[in-house]
Amino acid sequence: MNVTISIMIISMTLSTALMTLNYWLTLMKPDNEKLSPYECGFDPLQSARLPFSIRFFLVAILFLLFDLEIALLLPLPWAIQLSNPTYSFAWAFIILLLLTLGLIYEWIQGGLEWAE
Repeated sequence: MNVTISIMIISMTLSTALMTLNYWLTLMKPDNEKLSPYECGFDPLQSARLPFSIRFFLVAILFLLFDLEIALLLPLPWAIQLSNPTYSFAWAFIILLLLTLGLIYEWIQGGLEWAE
């Protein structure tokens, strides 16, 4: 028998046995709370559209911006091995300077204060 066929037969048998065991052992007692489509805590009689604060989106954008900064600066340690690493360090310094100036601007404008 081929090794690939035997691996496929073993994996199919094992997955079928585990699914059957899961079906037999799980305790399912559905009630009206569990069967309702609103299990997330929202009242189904109110509006489904809840207003979000713009500050939530600002924090999310700032998080993505600083996450992008990490992705841009990740190759920096490998830039030391280049013949002329000064350009890489200059670009990294420019990126960090722009992000720092943007953060200072947001701080001065009050964009980082959560209380309204």
